[in-house]
Amino acid sequence: QVQLVESGGGSVQAGGSLRLSCAVSGYTDSRYLLGWFRQAPGKDREGVAAIYSGSVTKYYADSAKGRFTISQDNARNTLDLQMDSLNPEDTAMYYCAARSSGRVGYWALPALYNFWGQGTQVTVSS
Repeated sequence: QVQLVESGGGSVQAGGSLRLSCAVSGYTDSRYLLGWFRQAPGKDREGVAAIYSGSVTKYYADSAKGRFTISQDNARNTLDLQMDSLNPEDTAMYYCAARSSGRVGYWALPALYNFWGQGTQVTVSS
């Protein structure tokens, strides 16, 4: 069974950086779609970035392009999200997610993911 555990969240000032990590266990399918989502109070959960395991294809939300970078570390079995130039609008609970089988038409739909971590809080102050 796939299990996901996020870490790396915290409080930073605007303009700062954070690196989130998601430890992935029970990974047996090279075709997994792995993604980062976030949810702020009173708002819907939204996709931030995603990557297909075993490929070079990456996806980013418009708000993340040029500031965030998604990557995999196979040696550590982690999915990472480097976040630079943070602003208060980035404040949210961040979740990693995985879809274990099948290919989807669009990456950023939360309902399409089979497994979720419990989240890590990111707070950006001005």
